[in-house]
Amino acid sequence: MEDVWSMVHAERAALIDDLGSLDAARWDEPSLCGEWTVHDVVAHLVDTARTTRLGFVVALARARFDFDRQNARGVERERGASPQETLERLRQVASRTSTPPAPLDSRLVEEIVHGEDIRRPVGLTRSYPAEAVDRSLRLQTRTPASFGGAKEIVARVRLTAADADISIGDGPEVSGTALSLLLAVSGRRVALDDLDGPGVAALAATV
Repeated sequence: MEDVWSMVHAERAALIDDLGSLDAARWDEPSLCGEWTVHDVVAHLVDTARTTRLGFVVALARARFDFDRQNARGVERERGASPQETLERLRQVASRTSTPPAPLDSRLVEEIVHGEDIRRPVGLTRSYPAEAVDRSLRLQTRTPASFGGAKEIVARVRLTAADADISIGDGPEVSGTALSLLLAVSGRRVALDDLDGPGVAALAATV
């Protein structure tokens, strides 16, 4: 558990460093995450870092068990009046170890996938630790789509990482870096261009 939190904290620290040098105007860029801007995704990361198990249940009930509404309220609550204010809020929560009622590795998924939601549109890059990406990909492929995962996808294709000892699923092969596979099964279509193999079309149909 401590190892997972150390990886989560490292990802938060790396993102804070990247955002510290980002021009304020770039925070309004569309992210890879739906209709959210870069600023919105950072606010979401602040919100999830503050979330406790009980707090998650209460907030979900108040949102009438609508995950999208719950997330939108969290972004509205944690988004500061300026990028610097939101970045400072992220600094304040960077070392927290609270979590919603989900597997602990979901905190890694959150930091890595949303990290790319932010970085790719503004031209930032990060070399993520292999173990963090590995654990994130394995969790996503064990998690049903109803909980934001890709368990159903790997019943149709086999994901093979070109840079790690990972082969998951049953069906025509999709190959690429573990990070690109993680992004693709997390619904980021931009990652499909980085993948090869006879299963790419089947994967694309599910993203």
